[in-house]
Amino acid sequence: MDNVSTAVPRPIYRVGSTTIQKIWETDLNGMTFGQLFPGFGERTREHHPDWFADGTCDAQGHVFMSVHSWLVRHGGQIILVDAGAGNDKRRPQQSVLDGLTNPFLERLRAAGVAPEDVDVVLVTHIHSDHVGWNTRLQDGRWVPTFPNAQIVVSDLEYAYGLALTRGDEDAIRGARDRAGLGQPIRTPVSGTFADSILPLDPASVLRIAIDRPEVLPGIRFLPTPGHSIDHASIELTSDGETAIFPGDVLHHPVEVYDPDLVSVFCEFPEASRSARRRLLDHAVTTGSTLFSSHFPCSSVGHIARTAEGFEWQFFRES
Repeated sequence: MDNVSTAVPRPIYRVGSTTIQKIWETDLNGMTFGQLFPGFGERTREHHPDWFADGTCDAQGHVFMSVHSWLVRHGGQIILVDAGAGNDKRRPQQSVLDGLTNPFLERLRAAGVAPEDVDVVLVTHIHSDHVGWNTRLQDGRWVPTFPNAQIVVSDLEYAYGLALTRGDEDAIRGARDRAGLGQPIRTPVSGTFADSILPLDPASVLRIAIDRPEVLPGIRFLPTPGHSIDHASIELTSDGETAIFPGDVLHHPVEVYDPDLVSVFCEFPEASRSARRRLLDHAVTTGSTLFSSHFPCSSVGHIARTAEGFEWQFFRES
């Protein structure tokens, strides 16, 4: 368990002239590998001990994961990549995220950023642990946490979330047809769109086609659908160096070694496998540093190609 003080900022990483810092929210350490990845082989840890670095699981096979946002200072702007789970959100389907009261905003301030300082929030996908801090509870209603920020999100993700929230079956079918991924095996956690996206001023929400060239100078969204209907990873380039924020293409380093694993949270399993393999290859080809959404420890590292596939190497926290 990570017990970092709210007053101690995390290490600052540099990608060219851009700085990136983790704003930790909470840990998710209760699931076993078999619960997180239903296809996980019982003897995988025995046969491949090198896939499981210290700090990524315990001896009983419980997975260690983190929920956090990435604070990015790039091109004179203050950017958050994803917005965590949020406080006071009712998530009966996800007891570990239900009614949280974490000092996330205090940690953000300790890194030198007040909520009103945030210029842009880049959303990889509209799931409960990635958009929660878009809003906060004030006098019994949800209000924007980052009042001056533009929230950038996939137009298809937005349309699908809205259709599900309204129970509009025609719009739901239309969104799924538009995605072309077939029928999902699950849908996003109910209530997420209603409390973390709908309360935002529509003028503050930029709904984009994921395959557009750039959303900001040096920043583009990479299409990686599967975990959600239009999931996107985010690529940032600065002074010839590249960072990738893979979102939930990857939940744990074991997926780097076995990309065919699919998490219990993925909506379109086959598409998620394809997206993972594409992203791993792209990360190696570009020599990118990965800033993961859920890996424990530093959550930062590199992917290398091996004779068997790929491997992961953490950056250490100083």
